[in-house]
Order: sequence, then C-alpha cells, then structure tokens
Amino acid sequence: MARGRLITIEGLDGSGKTTLARGIVDGLQARGVDAALLREPGGVAAAERIRTLVKDPDLRVGARAEALLYAAARAQLVEEALGPLLDAGRWVLLDRFVDSSLAYQGAGRALGIEQVRAINTFATGGIAPDRTLLLRIDPALGRARQDGRGEAPDRLEREADDFFTAIAAAYDELAAAEPQRIRTLDASADAPAVLTQAMAALEDLLPG
Repeated sequence: MARGRLITIEGLDGSGKTTLARGIVDGLQARGVDAALLREPGGVAAAERIRTLVKDPDLRVGARAEALLYAAARAQLVEEALGPLLDAGRWVLLDRFVDSSLAYQGAGRALGIEQVRAINTFATGGIAPDRTLLLRIDPALGRARQDGRGEAPDRLEREADDFFTAIAAAYDELAAAEPQRIRTLDASADAPAVLTQAMAALEDLLPG
C-alpha cells in the first residue's frame, strides 16, 4: 500500500486555516481521496490536554517550556494518529505542524529556528509534509479578524504586535527556502478564493 500524503496548513492566527482545512477535506473527498483532518496542538487526548495548558492565559509558560510542550503534543499526535493514518494510505490535512514551532517559538520567542527544528525532528521521527499551504496575511488584519470572533484571546494571542511581525517574517523566510514544499496563498481573499488557490497548489499531488 502506498503511503498517504501529509498536507499541512500554516499561518498566523486569523488567517483562516481552520476554514480552509475543512474546505480542502471536502474538495479532496470529491476527488475520491480519503482524507482525515487533524489539528495542532491536539488531535489526540494527551495532546488536547497540552493544548489547554499552553493556551491558558492565566499560566506563565517560559519560552523553552513552551517549545517543548508543543513538541511533546506533536510527538503524541504522530505516534497515536498521524503516523498510523499515513501508513494506512490516508491523506491527512493537518492544521499546523513543525513550521508553526519554527515561526512562533524559533522566531517569535527568539529561541532560534534550527534549535527548535532539532527538537521537532526528534519529536516527529522526521516526518515531513508533502505540501505546506502558507496562508499569508498582514498581522494587523489577522488580529482584526480574531477580534471580530468575539472570543477572549488565548495566551499567545495576547502577545504584542512585534511578536506576530517576527512570526510573519519567519514564515516568509521558510517559504523562500522551500518553494517546492511551501506554497503561499493570499489569505486576505475571501474563503472560496483561498480554497481555489489551495486546490490549485495541490493539483500535482492529486490522482488523475
């Protein structure tokens, strides 16, 4: 049996990742592709508990601890869900993966891209996406969209503007370094237009 495909979706909060992920799953299933949808941090019970912890605005979590917690959640997801799905030949749409930690903790927290990459290579056993869709959005627009949801911001969403500016720049650098894997989408467009961009960016991976 052929190994499944891993498609990851990246971008700042407010860029529309969750909406896009659902749309892609529907689009893939319409093309006869058996696709599952997972999110990070989370996707399995232990990782969901870590998600609650790292997002809690009442907790103080140091930068290194934060990076390690995300990596731990990722390791559990790979072992319990992601790895088995790929081994079974399933496609997996994953809302965030290693690139999030490279951008948020490596750049946003200034821990260093390569240092964060190393702990995540260990955490994932070296699993890499077949394609990454980067939803590029101006940080101010992303924050405005978050504010429009009417939800209380989580621990990371409370950070200052320069934190998100650093993350956006890091995402752009990652995309420039791996243009074959990372395809950049204009997330300022409406949801149907972004979905059209995304499906076009996956066309070469789809069965004929």
